[in-house]
Amino acid sequence: MSKRYCIFLSALFCAFLAVFLMAGAVSPDQSFSQLENRTLQQLPTPTVETVLNGKFMSDFETYTTDQFPGRDAWVDLKARTEKAMGKQENNSVYFCKEDTLITRFDTPDAQNVANNLSYVDQFAQKAGVPVYFSLIPGAAEIWSDRLPEGAPNASQKAVIDQAASTLKNALVYDTYSVMDAHSDEDIYYRTDHHWTSLGAYYGYTALMDALGMEAVPLSNYTKTTVSDSFYGTIFSSSGVRWVRPDGIDTYVPADGITVTSHTYDNKGNPVEEERPLYDTSFLSVKDKYSMFLGGNQPLAVVRTPHTDAPKLLIVRDSYTDSLVPFLTAHFSEIHLVDPRYYKLSVADYIQENGIDEALVLYSVSNFVTDKNLVWLAK
Repeated sequence: MSKRYCIFLSALFCAFLAVFLMAGAVSPDQSFSQLENRTLQQLPTPTVETVLNGKFMSDFETYTTDQFPGRDAWVDLKARTEKAMGKQENNSVYFCKEDTLITRFDTPDAQNVANNLSYVDQFAQKAGVPVYFSLIPGAAEIWSDRLPEGAPNASQKAVIDQAASTLKNALVYDTYSVMDAHSDEDIYYRTDHHWTSLGAYYGYTALMDALGMEAVPLSNYTKTTVSDSFYGTIFSSSGVRWVRPDGIDTYVPADGITVTSHTYDNKGNPVEEERPLYDTSFLSVKDKYSMFLGGNQPLAVVRTPHTDAPKLLIVRDSYTDSLVPFLTAHFSEIHLVDPRYYKLSVADYIQENGIDEALVLYSVSNFVTDKNLVWLAK
């Protein structure tokens, strides 16, 4: 290799660095990535403490990665490179059959599962009303036939069976069987971790059986597709940008149904806000699933025209958001508690609000990792 050629390569490399340094300098920092659906690291301010303990350098490294010019294109290139090299996984997401992305389910922490089941049982013992419990299997379980051949995939059914054999005070019912029976239908989103409205309907029928109520036949509803451009949370984390989008459907009309959301402002003061059953403003942003009830909130109360019907409280994760519309045919009020944000006694809340029945409903993947169910035992 000649000296002139070495100089040329060095100059080319320096020019390459200079271009990206200049691009980074003139490009405004982004606060949020719509594609990844997450907040991006901002330029950290150094202090003596953060410099000495290494936090400043760690945050600065994250900042340079998050704010790198053309980041979305580089993320896409990485995922395509992984696939071209024969890999079937990127960022713990499997590239599956039928244009489906499925998050890997690893063997859960046994102690955390046992703790969470204990918290549920303690809650059921002191709630003062019947407490029902079920775990929703995810796509990694029900659509396991779509996974790449030989892909590691822990059993979610084992967790469900453990719950059924462990809980003594809660009334455990089976959501697994009805989801498995309809596995050939579009019961999960292909780019998101939630069940679809159709999947939620089948989960609703399982709950109705447990409660001794008659589910409204699916044929009584008219399906309405409200979006055909939904890319969910798994799409965001996978780096994959070549799959087709999902659609979002609704079945239940929102007529006569109100939702009161209880949140907190930046100073920690309680805020009460009226929301629609379907907040269609979310259909114009990345997080379209939040159109159901308006997304995450500590406490929400759904009221229906059926004033003589019983009141139901649900301790839940976000899967319940798309289930609630189906429940409005059977209850006067549906109180939704999310332990990630609600830190008061749920048992006291039940007594204070005249709740007739309670339900603890989680997806398996959220239940085995959740660290907030301890609040149920308070």
